[in-house]
Amino acid sequence: MSATELALTMTRAAAEAAADKLGTDLVAFDVTEHLAITDVFLLVTAATDRQVAAVVDGVEERLREEFDARPVRREGDRENRWVLLDYLDLVIHVQHSEERSFYALERLWRDCPRIELAVEESR
Repeated sequence: MSATELALTMTRAAAEAAADKLGTDLVAFDVTEHLAITDVFLLVTAATDRQVAAVVDGVEERLREEFDARPVRREGDRENRWVLLDYLDLVIHVQHSEERSFYALERLWRDCPRIELAVEESR
């Protein structure tokens, strides 16, 4: 089994919104074979605490507008170093660059298929 079409569409929209707010190193994994709780993990890096907040706000706004979706859980927004947005089928991790480097979530999920995002990142 693989991620639902809705989860994939939401993932691509979230990635576009993150890139619009200068999120970088966007990577998405189809985790359906390894986890029962979600279909997709989307990882995003932001350079500063304020940028983490901006990316999170941009993603939430886009998913609310396009899919009428709101996260069922939002964690980490006090410190804005690592914010998790849980949309059930899609879990988004927006991490400060230091946290992204330290925790290296890509290593945990490297056996999962990557999802093509086709997003232009600003550098």
